[in-house]
Amino acid sequence: MIKHKEQRVGIFVDVSNMYHSAKNLYKKRVDFREILKEAVAGRKLIRAICYVIKTETEEETPFFEALSKQGFEVKMKDLQIFAGGAKKADWDVGITVDAIKMAEKLDVIVLVTGDGDYIPLVSYLQNTKGCLVEIMAFHQTASSKLIEESDDFIDLSGSKKFLR
Repeated sequence: MIKHKEQRVGIFVDVSNMYHSAKNLYKKRVDFREILKEAVAGRKLIRAICYVIKTETEEETPFFEALSKQGFEVKMKDLQIFAGGAKKADWDVGITVDAIKMAEKLDVIVLVTGDGDYIPLVSYLQNTKGCLVEIMAFHQTASSKLIEESDDFIDLSGSKKFLR
């Protein structure tokens, strides 16, 4: 895919998906500063948003502040804990709504996630909004159908620079 400096880029990061993928695959953390640099790729950054889950202990607050200092807008949601002890923490709908709302002002949307739930969003952004959609994720934990639907796939597994 051709990337040029006039393209307007929006980056949407599913932090939980990336965190758990890096932890399970490599026992390491994601270097979000490198993710941002790679996603922008010399183009015009319009928005870069990280979607995070806040726990009751709020021990992740310094991490959220670091993301903000690196140039990300941070959107938080509380971890849901149900009566039976089950926990739910996802941003699928929030990321989808934001990407659709911003699509008119963007040429390229970079989804930093391997979650196959975003396949309908990718198709909608491409076919209805005319956006190019790039996926950044670890190949081993990314949906093969999501990769196939995207205009470009950046495999984070291919380089240690994305891990700390």
